[in-house]
Amino acid sequence: MRRVTGIGGVFFRSENPEKLQEWYIKYLGVPFVTAGSEKFIIFHWKEQMKNEKNGYTLWGPMSNDHIYFKEYKKDVMFNFTVDNLDELLKVLRDEGVHVFEEIEEHQEGRFGWILDPERNKVELWEPPKKET
Repeated sequence: MRRVTGIGGVFFRSENPEKLQEWYIKYLGVPFVTAGSEKFIIFHWKEQMKNEKNGYTLWGPMSNDHIYFKEYKKDVMFNFTVDNLDELLKVLRDEGVHVFEEIEEHQEGRFGWILDPERNKVELWEPPKKET
């Protein structure tokens, strides 16, 4: 019997959930849905991933001193897939979003980082292009 089949969601505390939701809608275009009295982001991975047959989500505990969290006192970091990292980072920078200068490239793809208004670090991931 399979016990875990995927990640159903990531939940975290927010100082102002409505304001933070508006920021994610405006700057990252994430699709919020209403469930009861709460709003949540929902992704249907097969539809979202254009560079792979099926998308996936990673979940991984990291050490307290991991570089991802070194300068930030938050307990989570979000990762969103994007189609064009360079273009999105330029647009976000022009819109006044805090964009980190560093971009990493690996066999897994390209990575850049931003901060949301509550100083949550957000990783933007451009998966490698699918070879045709």
